[in-house]
Amino acid sequence: MTSITQKDLKAQIDETGPIRLLDVREPEEHAHCALPGSRLLPLSELEARWQELEEWCAADGGTVVYCHHGVRSAHAIAFLEEKGFTSLVNLTGGIDRWSREADPSVPRYW
Repeated sequence: MTSITQKDLKAQIDETGPIRLLDVREPEEHAHCALPGSRLLPLSELEARWQELEEWCAADGGTVVYCHHGVRSAHAIAFLEEKGFTSLVNLTGGIDRWSREADPSVPRYW
C-alpha cells in the first residue's frame, strides 16, 4: 500500500492545488474537522456504497484516503483494491497527525 506523509501531502497541495481526498471517518468526525474539499464516505458504509467512487476515483491522478489515525483508511484501501481500484494513497497518521504536522488550525479530537 502506498502512503504519503502530511508534510508531503501539504507540499503537493500547495504546489499543485486541490487533490482528490476521500474521508472514511464517520459524519460527526467529518463535521468536527476535515481536509478542505474532501469527500465523505464512511468505512462503515463502504461495502454498500463503493460503486459511488468508481468514476470519481478513476479520474486522472490518485486519491488520498484518510481517517483519524490511518487505520480505517488502510482498511478502506485494501477493500477498494480488491474491487479493482488503483492509485489509492493512505495518509499516514490521518487527520490527527495532519493537525500536528501540517496545519495546526485543524482541531484535534479523541
